[in-house]
Amino acid sequence: MTEDKLTTFAELGLAPAIHQVIDEVGYETPSPIQAQSIPPLLAGRDLLGQAQTGTGKTAAFALPLLSRLDLKKKSPQILVLTPTRELALQVAEAIRTYSRHLPGFQVLPIYGGQSMSQQLRQLHRGVHAVVGTPGRIQDHLRRGTLNLGALAAVVLDEADEMLRMGFVEDVEEILKETPAERQTALFSATMPKEVLSIARRYMRDPVEIRIKAKTTTVETIVQRFWQVKGLHKLDALTRILEAEDIEGMLVFVRTKTATVELSEKLESRGFSCAPLNGDMTQAMREKTVEQLKSGALDIVVATDVAARGLDVKRISHVVNYDIPYDTEAYVHRIGRTGRAGREGQAILFVAPRERRMLAAIERATRQPITAMSLPSRKEISNRRIGLFKEQIAEAMESQDLEFYEELIDSYQHQYDVGLRRIAATLAYLVQKDKPLQVDDGVEDEPEAPEEEAAFTGRTPVARDSSLMRYRIEVGRIHGVEPKHIVGAIANEANIKSRDIGQIKIYDDHCLVDLPQTMPSATFRHLQKVWICGQQLQISPADDRFPSRAAKAKSKHGIKSGDGKYFKPGGKKSPRNRHGGRKNT
Repeated sequence: MTEDKLTTFAELGLAPAIHQVIDEVGYETPSPIQAQSIPPLLAGRDLLGQAQTGTGKTAAFALPLLSRLDLKKKSPQILVLTPTRELALQVAEAIRTYSRHLPGFQVLPIYGGQSMSQQLRQLHRGVHAVVGTPGRIQDHLRRGTLNLGALAAVVLDEADEMLRMGFVEDVEEILKETPAERQTALFSATMPKEVLSIARRYMRDPVEIRIKAKTTTVETIVQRFWQVKGLHKLDALTRILEAEDIEGMLVFVRTKTATVELSEKLESRGFSCAPLNGDMTQAMREKTVEQLKSGALDIVVATDVAARGLDVKRISHVVNYDIPYDTEAYVHRIGRTGRAGREGQAILFVAPRERRMLAAIERATRQPITAMSLPSRKEISNRRIGLFKEQIAEAMESQDLEFYEELIDSYQHQYDVGLRRIAATLAYLVQKDKPLQVDDGVEDEPEAPEEEAAFTGRTPVARDSSLMRYRIEVGRIHGVEPKHIVGAIANEANIKSRDIGQIKIYDDHCLVDLPQTMPSATFRHLQKVWICGQQLQISPADDRFPSRAAKAKSKHGIKSGDGKYFKPGGKKSPRNRHGGRKNT
């Protein structure tokens, strides 16, 4: 097949409820894999697709399969097999978004490490789609808790990765449990003979699609990423705008609605900004681009389609506020800077669950994207002070100040106030709407060396020896964010936020570093604190630092090494299923 793109999603014939979501999230044009995959999948054909990670494969199979769903049936009709639980969660979340206007629709991610009882409850209630890893799907099939008799479609996502991880036999056993007339879609970045062998045995006359990886090197562009954590993305962008030498900036978001919302928020913070999206008339878009060229605007917040072909030499920075859905979009985005041989800056905001896309982008550009730290409040304050001093010097040299000098002399004599005091008051009046000392109510980014190592592959720096690691029983599936943990501990335990160390968020729990000097009473109180509807049930979790863990466990009256937990004072307390003490 050719790689000609269709103009819009409207031409693909998706179900009205699915197309409504596409309009709401602001998708404008399908990627090559989506444009070529959706029509045959809608027609019920099997499909064999070769495409790299980050080309938009999830929407390529989810949108058409959801369009063919029978909501009256409560048994699984769609099964997606993925090599990792991270990908399973990512795919399940995308399907949940695309199905928001399908009444009663349920999707269930199934993977190892998650509570089996929770999965059983949801399967008993009935689900329409299951996304899971081969091992855990096999567990349910052996138990008889997952019935694939009504299955209409199977998707093998990243088949070569499942092969590499040794899941081929599991995949084949699962396929044998599915109806012979099911629809099958297989996606793989490469096509080794083992993957092709599965395709030949389990697919019927599949449509074959190959999307060539378009790699490029952008030598004039410095690429950096900021790992989204703690600070809100808007606050992070504001700090970057204040700290960097920016001539013009293009900020990319995913949806048309987001261009307007983010632009308004930046304007309210004093920046010269405007949106650029496909809902604007051609005349309005041209006017916005001309304002950016002339310097009447410094920041434009745009979608991919609206910024296509944009060539403005004064764009010094491109910020990927929302990570793109495919690598080609990223290359296109950052190509708006570094024009005509000038050096450009590209900054990518990456949430932990998006690190797979980060790796895919690095492969596509054949360049490393280096981690960056946000400017500290002190650095921003110093920059504001420097700019203020420059304004004073410029005004002294360019303005006739005789009238104002006489005014100040008159005030000084009338009120007997020193010149230093008068000057300080005037500086306050000038800067009161934007104080020279930054106090945005948010602490600077805490150091998180081990999390950064997991993100970048770099060797971690040793952790602060004054801290000890604890486990709390709330995690990603409960919707927890670092700010929730910091706020709760700071308020309930009277621990300053700057004394809270690294926070690592997992699916059903978190690890947090707290001072070793935390009193026993505070420890007991924190066990009963609630975050996101979950009781913390805090317990020591510092297995990799046994000497410090043993010391702290002893301090809190908890034996270490024998698996038994005791309340301070010596009374035995029963353990909960997480290994921590139950509250009594």
